[in-house]
Amino acid sequence: MTRAVTLTEVAREAGVSPSTVSRILNGTARVGDDKATQVRRAIEKLGYTRNAFARSLATGSSGIIGVLTPDIASPFYNDALSGIERGLMGSGYSPLMISGHWRTGEEEHAVELLLGRRVEGLILLGGQLPDAEIRAVAAQVPVGVLGRVVDLEAWGGVSIALDQRQSARDLVTYLVGRGHRVIGHISGPPDHADARERLAGYREALEDCGLRFQPSLVVAGDFQELSGLIGMQRLWQRCPRLTAVFCANDQMAYGARLALHRLGLRVPEDLSLIGFDDLPGSAYTTPPLSSVRQPMAEMGRWLARAVLARLRGEAIPPFTPRQELMLRESVATRRVGPDPAHPPLRPKPLP
Repeated sequence: MTRAVTLTEVAREAGVSPSTVSRILNGTARVGDDKATQVRRAIEKLGYTRNAFARSLATGSSGIIGVLTPDIASPFYNDALSGIERGLMGSGYSPLMISGHWRTGEEEHAVELLLGRRVEGLILLGGQLPDAEIRAVAAQVPVGVLGRVVDLEAWGGVSIALDQRQSARDLVTYLVGRGHRVIGHISGPPDHADARERLAGYREALEDCGLRFQPSLVVAGDFQELSGLIGMQRLWQRCPRLTAVFCANDQMAYGARLALHRLGLRVPEDLSLIGFDDLPGSAYTTPPLSSVRQPMAEMGRWLARAVLARLRGEAIPPFTPRQELMLRESVATRRVGPDPAHPPLRPKPLP
């Protein structure tokens, strides 16, 4: 391992005192251009790199933005994390990411760890923390929340979320417009806000279209592929008359697709399948999966910039995220005869 060059060695090379080098690096020294040039040349010659921890002790600034995600390995949150990195790029701040594993206790511990690292801002991706605890953190550092509407205005924080219920309603209404009348749903975990909103949208769409909501056509999953596989098997055992299934996310739709393959059923000829989130791989499944695209990268980048704006006392840049219905070959039209009450819908961007 290469030995780190010390500030004293830089001072000796430049012919100045170590305190002068330190003040030049911090921008507080009043020295002539010649002396400053000597120091810069010594730094370049010796390859000196400032110690970030030592700098934080001297300036009181860690240069770190904490990021709490429910699952750091989740493909759904990957885009948001990438967006946060891009939003912080060139700002002098770096992200420190930690996972809470969808458990309130672990998330609380993670926030304590991040605050203990003296983060200067905090970005929360969904999660289970109560609103009151988020506001308590926002009273200490600027906070940005993605995927939940939390009233943080009085604390200087921001939150951004999409209308999950309306998107689910539009998806199911689209299926009805394609002739489907027996539509199952593999939902997310009941304690997850997005799962509850998507289930509510599914139910409201059926009722708006004059179809009866049947609890037996709903199976709870956990947003993972295996629960989609098991959920699809259970749905088919309960109701072989199914013509379409709406999965609350793409990962469960992948599992449902495998279950249908093992049952000898074709998508979409025997059963149509639709997901939610539009993960990068959904355009390349067999067949390509219909889904809802959520601008996670754009929202992550905006949140990072919003937190930076709070730190600098600047106005937060405006941003209006939009969801989009991505229609692909996983949905077929069912020939059920004329139905003027439910004409086929044309795909359109969701509000």
